[in-house]
Amino acid sequence: MNAVTYEDLHVNFTQEEWALLDTSQKMLFKDVMLETYRNLNAIGFSWEAQNIEEHCQSSGRHRRCERSQSAEKPSEYTQRGKSFALRAHSHAQRHERIHTEKIPSEVIDCVEDDLPYTSLQVHKRTQNRQKPYECNQCGKVFATPSCLQRHERIHTGEKPYKCNQCDKAFSQYSYLQTHRRTHTGEKPYKCNQCDKAFSQHSTLQTHRRTHTGEKPYKCNQCDKAFAQKCNLQTHRRTHTGEKPYKCNQCDKAFSQYSHLHIHRRKHTGEKPYKCNQCDKAFSKYSHLHIHRRKHTGEKPYKCNQCDKAFSQKCSLQKHIRIHTGKKLYKCNQCDKAFSQHSTLQTHRRTHT
Repeated sequence: MNAVTYEDLHVNFTQEEWALLDTSQKMLFKDVMLETYRNLNAIGFSWEAQNIEEHCQSSGRHRRCERSQSAEKPSEYTQRGKSFALRAHSHAQRHERIHTEKIPSEVIDCVEDDLPYTSLQVHKRTQNRQKPYECNQCGKVFATPSCLQRHERIHTGEKPYKCNQCDKAFSQYSYLQTHRRTHTGEKPYKCNQCDKAFSQHSTLQTHRRTHTGEKPYKCNQCDKAFAQKCNLQTHRRTHTGEKPYKCNQCDKAFSQYSHLHIHRRKHTGEKPYKCNQCDKAFSKYSHLHIHRRKHTGEKPYKCNQCDKAFSQKCSLQKHIRIHTGKKLYKCNQCDKAFSQHSTLQTHRRTHT
């Protein structure tokens, strides 16, 4: 394998060429070059033997490169049986490398000089909690121009990332990538404890809690805890009484959108859940589930005081009152009470 020199890996731009690049191209150049230096560092490349000063001067960046100590010619290295590739890494991984990898400051400075704003500068801002970029519509501040740009789309409604398979568009490229998986069926995030796979990493994280039993979202008004934040938000409404989902055809309101969705079927007459053994259809899946027991003969609700069993929980509850003597349904015209509502209705007819 032929030896590779430092100059083989570094890309130089003239001032005229640099001026022709847009911001995203300049950022890509910076990311690629820093990644190249990290790969060199990972395989034990000797920075002390490199004339970084000479390289920086040749690129027109005299200002920071004067700190270089060596004046020797670039040495060569041979990489036996190994290869490295430039990889796209998350911001978190790049952030961590700034702490863990020892890349000479002259190298980072040379790359940093190429752009008014680099990952190193962003890192310094996270350390100092600096957020110099302010939204002129709501006052929120951000550490990078790209974060501000993404935020501004909330105000403008701009969705520049369009799906080429349907009409949907998105404000962020990452949202488009996730959406595309609905067309391709790709599920890259796999659970290492079962066979399930997911299209989003966040869904995998939530799924893992079914194995660990973790419930990180705790109610501050009672002892209940939940595996998902949305479940906690729904639960809180039991304390506040909030019902934000209102029916536009009647006065009813609901604490959950799913409940409103089911309720609307009363107005539309929609019955999407059909029995595959008869012609009946239902507006709720739970009703179909109960109906199927008529075909299967399943009776999962058993009385613990006698041998009777029932297909529905409400039927068991009615039956238990025979044993307890409890009479919940009272007549408002006399003193009589009944264990079942249907019996009360029959009794009321004696008054009319």
